[in-house]
Amino acid sequence: MFVLMRTVTYATLFISFVLVYLPARLLTWAGIARPAALAWPQIVGLLVGASGAVLALWCVGAFAWIGKGTPAPFDPPRRLVIRGPYRFVRNPMYIGAAFAVFGAALFYKAIPLFLFACGFLVVTHLFVLIYEEPTLRRNFGRDYEAYCRNVHRWRPCFPPN
Repeated sequence: MFVLMRTVTYATLFISFVLVYLPARLLTWAGIARPAALAWPQIVGLLVGASGAVLALWCVGAFAWIGKGTPAPFDPPRRLVIRGPYRFVRNPMYIGAAFAVFGAALFYKAIPLFLFACGFLVVTHLFVLIYEEPTLRRNFGRDYEAYCRNVHRWRPCFPPN
C-alpha cells in the first residue's frame, strides 16, 4: 500500500507540473484560448490525449504493482517491469505522456504546444540514453539485456520479437 501511495504522489507531481502546469503556462503565454466549439481537431485531440493519458497511467500502475516501485528515478521499481504495455515497447510511459500533450496541441490547434511535446520527446530520449538504460543495465543485468534484444525502445512491436 505504501508503494501505491508513493507512486500516486510522484506521478501526480510529475503529471501536474510537466503535463498540466507547463502546457497551461505555454498556452497562456502564447495567448491561445480554449476553442468556443468542438470540431474535428478537438475531438481527435481529446481521443489522442485521453489515449495517451490512459497509457501513461497504466504504466504508473505497472510500476507500483509489478515493479514494486515508482516512476521516479530516486525511487525506481525493485523488479524489472516487462509486462503490460512494457511487453510491446520499452518506454510506453513517455509515449503516453507525449500523446497526451500532442492531443492537447491538436485540441487547441497550438503549434507552441506541439513544439513542447517534441521537446519533451527529445529530453526523454536523452534521459533514457544517458541515465535510464545504463541504470537498468546495472540493476537488472542479463534480464534487461534480453529485454532490450526483444523489445524496441520507442517503436512498438506486435507481437514482441
